[in-house]
Formats: sequence, structure tokens, C-alpha cells
Amino acid sequence: MLGIALAFSHLGRGDANAGAAYSWVRRTLHPALGFISGWAVVVSATIFMVAAAVPAGQATLSLFDENATWSKGAITGVGAVWFLIMAAVVAAGVTITTKAQWIMSSIEIAILVVVGVAALFHTSGRHGAHFSWSWFSPASFHSGSIFAAGALIAAFYFWGWDVTANLNEESKHSKLAHHGGIIGVVIVFALFELYTVDINMFFSGADIQNSASISTDLAAAVGGDLLGKLMIIAVMLSTIATLETTLIQVSRSLFAMGRDNTLPKAFGSIHPTRRTPVVATGMVTIVSLLLFVGSQFVGSVTTIMTDAVDAIGLQIAVYYGLAALAVTVALRRHVFTSLSNALFIGFLPLLGAGFMAYTLVENLTGSALDAQTKWIGVGALALGVIPLAWYAMKKVPYFDRDARLASESEVDALLGEAA
Repeated sequence: MLGIALAFSHLGRGDANAGAAYSWVRRTLHPALGFISGWAVVVSATIFMVAAAVPAGQATLSLFDENATWSKGAITGVGAVWFLIMAAVVAAGVTITTKAQWIMSSIEIAILVVVGVAALFHTSGRHGAHFSWSWFSPASFHSGSIFAAGALIAAFYFWGWDVTANLNEESKHSKLAHHGGIIGVVIVFALFELYTVDINMFFSGADIQNSASISTDLAAAVGGDLLGKLMIIAVMLSTIATLETTLIQVSRSLFAMGRDNTLPKAFGSIHPTRRTPVVATGMVTIVSLLLFVGSQFVGSVTTIMTDAVDAIGLQIAVYYGLAALAVTVALRRHVFTSLSNALFIGFLPLLGAGFMAYTLVENLTGSALDAQTKWIGVGALALGVIPLAWYAMKKVPYFDRDARLASESEVDALLGEAA
């Protein structure tokens, strides 16, 4: 994931574009692959709206009665209300959006750090495994397919840092916006490692599997009801904030595609005062609300979450892998000019691209995922072939293969003049 974040960082320097991978992969690899990258962002983000609304609604209702069994309709309904609030915030303008994100994320991370660090030194009440460095070894997995299935979920959990790239056109210092993705990956990595260690020391495998919210259970085990309630707030803020960032990402991706007329031009329009892509934001809001309604007829809350996470992981693997490959292809003549270039634009991005390709292929050919999840993940991507073919036949400029990252200034920006 760090290699992919480095790829986004370099590519964002040379081409500040709201479409991010959609633009970069087109200019470096092929327009069709660029379009699929953009489409992967759109469909994964849209599916995610339902997946994120579920824990947002569940956490909100848990504040009132933590032990109650809430209906799927109530959970989804409350999540949909939060979604509409976040859609209004995103439509109101990027300044309001970023301030709301700062507030929610700061509170969430503060609670996570307090609970996570306290759990490391809190020894009473533990009935899990003793700490072992073997937890960090892929060799502890029983098979490659199980490892790949876990990697697919991990890709989903890391997903979201790249929204910084979609906002680079709107950033005051767009050339510096690329730092946000790398910082995001590092913070998320540290928090996930901390909580994975804590949870495995405190709880047995059966406890983890049967828990509705294992992070809340951890907080309660460490600090009683008070910390338990604070963790519920952290979970709620986390999912609400993620709804907001996902809305930003999908609306900006649709805006870039509308601007290039690879989707209807209306998506490329912006509000004259708020300077936000209101049509794109409105469209994804409507589609997501329809999915909320449809989710009422698709199994349990757990089924919705599991299928959505795995399907989105397949789509993430596609556009992350293509973007990571793009930076090495774009700068192939400079990879071996220095040790830092070999590491940061060669080895690490290629490692990220290769790992995403392995994760995708292993999950599609293996038995860890059921057929329904594979159809959702791949089928949603395949739908993108329809607008791709339509607008390619109309010969819109986006599909002109002559538009490449070629100028010396672009290459210098990609490499980073300070380096």
C-alpha cells in the first residue's frame, strides 16, 4: 500500500486532476485502462455507501441501547440520514467539507490512540493469545487463497487515503497535496497494527468471530462503560467521516469523467457559488439511496457488509494496481538513475502493483469468495465497458492515445525537483 501511495504522490505532482488514476493511467498506459480505473472508483464508492451506512447506523443506535437488537431497516434508515447530512456537507463546498473532516477525524483518532495504547499496558481481563512475532508472517496462513482473501479485506480497510489525490485541483497548494496520501497510509497502518495486536491478546478467536463490535468490546475491557461509549462514538464518527470522503472521491471522479465527456457532460458542471460538482454529487446520492432501499431485500446486515467489502476489494485492486504500474512506466527512463528512484518509483510501486494483481487473480480463481461476491465485484466493473465503448465510438478526445505524460516539466514534477 505504501508503494501505491508513492505512485499516487509522484503522479499527482505531474498531473493535478480530480480524476486522479482515471487521468494518470490514461496518459501513461492506455485510455481504456484509464477509464476502467475511473469506473472502478465510481462503482466501488457507490457500493460502499451502503456498506458504510450500516455501521454508522448501528453505532448511532448503540449509543441509546448497546444491547438492543435493532432491525435492519432501522440501522439502514439511520445510516441513510447520516449519508444525506454528509451529502449536504460535501455539496456545500470543500472548505466546509474539510473542516468537518478535520473535526471528526481528530476526535476519532484521539479516542483510538487512548484506548489502543491503554490496552497494551492493561493486563487484567486478557484471555486471548500471547503476543508472537509470527502474527506478522504470511507463513502463518494455511493457504494462499486464505492469505489473498485477508489481503483483499486489508486493501478495503486501507482504502480512502487516495481521496487526497481527487482534491488536488481544489487544494491551495496542489503540488503538496500528494503528501496527504502517504501520511494517511502511515497513520492507518499504525492504528491497525496496534488494534490487531491488542485484540488478539485480549480475545479468543471465537470472541472475535462472534462480536458485533470488537473494538467497542476492547474499550470496555480496558476502561469500562465510559471507554466503551467513547469507542462507539469513535466508530460512529469513523463511518460518518468515511461516507463524506467517499462522496468527495466519487463526485470528483464523476466530475472529471463528465468534463472529459467519457460520461454525460452534465457531471462536469459545478455550482457557480459553492464551486462543487453538484450534478455528480446529486446523482450518486440518488443512486445510493436506491441501493439503501434495495439492501433491505438482500440478506442480513452481516451479509451486506461481507459481500460489499469483498466486492469493493476486487475493484480497489484493479485501479490501485494500474496506478502503481503507471508511475514506473511513465518514469522508466529514470528508474535506475539513482538509488532513491529505483526504490520509490521502481521497486515499491511495482511491488504494490504486483501484489494487487496477485490478490485479484487469487481471489477470482480461488474458493475463498462465493460466486455472488465475484459477480458483484467483476460485474459492476464490466458494466463500465458500455459507456467506454459508446464514448470511444464518439471519438471524444480522452480516447486519443497521443496525449501522454511527455514534457520535461511533467517528468521533473513527477520525479520531484527536490529529490
